[in-house]
Order: sequence, then C-alpha cells, then structure tokens
Amino acid sequence: MYRLVCFISMKNDTRDLIVSTASELFYQQGYNLTGINEIIEKAGIAKATLYSHFRSKEDLCVAYLELRDTELLKNIKEFCISKPKGNKRLIAVLEFLIPFFESDEFNGCWCIRTVAEIPRDNEKIKNKIKENKQQFLNFIKALVIDNQPKLTSKQKDKLAHRIYILYESAVSESHLQDDAWPIYESIDLLKNILKSLNKS
Repeated sequence: MYRLVCFISMKNDTRDLIVSTASELFYQQGYNLTGINEIIEKAGIAKATLYSHFRSKEDLCVAYLELRDTELLKNIKEFCISKPKGNKRLIAVLEFLIPFFESDEFNGCWCIRTVAEIPRDNEKIKNKIKENKQQFLNFIKALVIDNQPKLTSKQKDKLAHRIYILYESAVSESHLQDDAWPIYESIDLLKNILKSLNKS
C-alpha cells in the first residue's frame, strides 16, 4: 500500500510540474508561441512522460486554464472576505486587480488571451473558458446575495453582471494601456452604482 501511495504521489507531482511549467509559458508567451518541446525542456522531463499525462497540447491548455482559474477564485475569495461585510466586499472584487496589475507576472486575462489564439471551432478550449467565466460570475453573484440582501433577485443579478463586466474590462484595458487607470475608473463606477442602489 505504501509503495502504491508513493507512486500515485509521484505521478501527481509530475503532472503538477508539467501544468505549472506550461502555465507560466502559456501565460507569458502565449499558447501558440509555446511549443511542447519547450515545456518538456523547462520541466526537465522526457517527452513520453508528458504524453503519459496529457494526450495533446490542447489537453494541457485545458489543465492550464483550470489551474489559473482555481488559483484566481481562491485568492480573490480570500481578498474579499478580508474586507468588512457589505459594499466593501463587492468593491474588493475590483480592488483585487490593483496588486495583480502591479505584480511582475501580470499579462492580462489568460482566458481572453487564449481564446484569441485558438481557431473558432476549437470547442474544447472555448467551452473550458466559458465554464471558468461562469464560475467567476457565480462567485460574484454569491457575493452580491450575501452583501446586498435587501435587493430584489433581478437587482442582484444585474449588479453581479455589472461587477463582472467592470472586472473583465478593467483587466483587458489595464493590460492594453499598461496602466492602472482602467481599474480605478471601474472602482469609481461601481461605487456610483452602489450609491444609486442604496438610495432607491
């Protein structure tokens, strides 16, 4: 049993190494500009080892998107919960982008960057990106429900969609402009939206 557990652990460690290596390269260089051989070389593994875990570069891309979004949801949840309950937790969704933008690794949204590189008929990667975006929207909806309980269901949905759009545009534009002003403008817009809701 011990040997079996160790073997499974080693397999998982190797898979994690492959995904983390691909994640770094895909995010910084782009999906199309990163070759399988480069991933193999940087991870220090044999080609057969990579293909024993992933049948194709496409499958590896799906794992990369899963890893990035799992980390995002974990980190943004922790960031938002650290703020006082109420509107501050909703605003924190956008404030989270400030340290992200200021980090050395910031290179925009990995989902948008990836979908821009793949053919339109690549449903496997596109569906994964849609799934990830829906999970993020679901997180925002849950945050709105918890922190704006007096709103109607329709108002809660509308507010969640607005926060989602403000977040997505802030990520894309701060990357394009190489400046944080789109993030700060999005924060101000959200504050105004929340003020108008509290008055009604």
